[in-house]
Amino acid sequence: MSLKINDSAILCAFHLITYHFMLTMNNPASEEYSLQKKKSLVVAVLIASLGYFVDIYDLLLFSIIRVNSLKTLGITGAELTRSGIFLLNIQMAGMIIGGIFWGIAGDKKGRLSVLFGSIFLYSLANIANGFVHSLEAYSLCRFIAGFGLAGELGAGITLVAELMQREKRGYATTIVAAVGVCGAITAFFTSKYFDWRTTFFIGGALGLMLLVLRISVKESEMFVLSKQKGTKKGSLALIFSDRKQVYKYLCCIFIGIPIWFTIGVLITLSPEFGRALHVRGEISAGAAVACCYFGMVIGDVGSGLLSQYLKSRKKVVYIFLTFCLFSIVAFLAAGDMKINTFYIICVLLGCSVGYWAIFVTIAAEQFGTNVRTTVTTTVTNFVRGALIPISLLFQYLKTLFGGSMISAAAVVACCCILLALIALSSMQETFFKDLNYQEE
Repeated sequence: MSLKINDSAILCAFHLITYHFMLTMNNPASEEYSLQKKKSLVVAVLIASLGYFVDIYDLLLFSIIRVNSLKTLGITGAELTRSGIFLLNIQMAGMIIGGIFWGIAGDKKGRLSVLFGSIFLYSLANIANGFVHSLEAYSLCRFIAGFGLAGELGAGITLVAELMQREKRGYATTIVAAVGVCGAITAFFTSKYFDWRTTFFIGGALGLMLLVLRISVKESEMFVLSKQKGTKKGSLALIFSDRKQVYKYLCCIFIGIPIWFTIGVLITLSPEFGRALHVRGEISAGAAVACCYFGMVIGDVGSGLLSQYLKSRKKVVYIFLTFCLFSIVAFLAAGDMKINTFYIICVLLGCSVGYWAIFVTIAAEQFGTNVRTTVTTTVTNFVRGALIPISLLFQYLKTLFGGSMISAAAVVACCCILLALIALSSMQETFFKDLNYQEE
């Protein structure tokens, strides 16, 4: 079965749907939200969504085409795995460093500067990645791409959250996340029909195409007012100089840990788990990723709408953490299953960690305008970077349990979810919170 998609038609349809959605969910009589502001909001949501789409496309593309691309460079055998892990760690290191850089820049120079600067950088890195012929060049491109990828989501969510009415913020951030995670599914299908070098070119081209929309986007009024006040901006000292602020910041990170445990361990190592669980059939990591992110689309939309219905962020995260726990149990406990059943459980896992939009929104709502991008950008990338200690703990426990992946994963999963629940219990509910304030 072949699937033909008209990109222009999709883009046009998304624009019209989003525009209608934004117009109808705000009060037309409100002077605060003029037609011009609504148009600016629509374009901001569109760019943040498509920017995150390309972000996730690139982030997951390497995991999907890793083996084929490295074999093309002449890397085989045990070196194939070692080189793949090395490149993933290099990209993650770029994201951690980039998260700090782009976060501070977003509060000092503006959300738009970071949004488009990050898109431009990782687009060029993607295009360059298509020309590499050595592991050294590959690693350099992965580092630069990771550095660039680190800034897009935090800046986009911050911009949208500050432009949106407080009661309706969840709708906008849900659209951004839901469209974004579709990038993983696109990466999977693109890798099926194109050479790995071409897939990198496609990712770079998509990113550069977004830059033509820049002229239609306006900076956040909250940031402009903050800049006029001359308040200290983008300073890590404003976060780490106070014990309560540090604890609040760490809690923002901890509630997102189960998401990347699920993606980085259970889904990424799905072929190995499939063999350990005696699944009847050979598991494809790319198909598992696509199934997981399909579930995440459902989860992101569901968590966002549920948050608006319950008028609470925390209640929704509690619900999804519980769902995540049961999904992991289903994944690890079900043995001797059919391959289709395994992929269905991957969809459930993705759906259960589909509170990513709410997680990022909570981080944006916890801190003042002068450090909001710093917090949102670094928190999302530190959660991704947490995969390093999580994977190390998993490997250690696997050795401790005599090579049992199932037992090791079960212990790590319990630790991650328990940590998230403890962090969430002490966090402030931010659904109705006014974001127009400064951290002193």
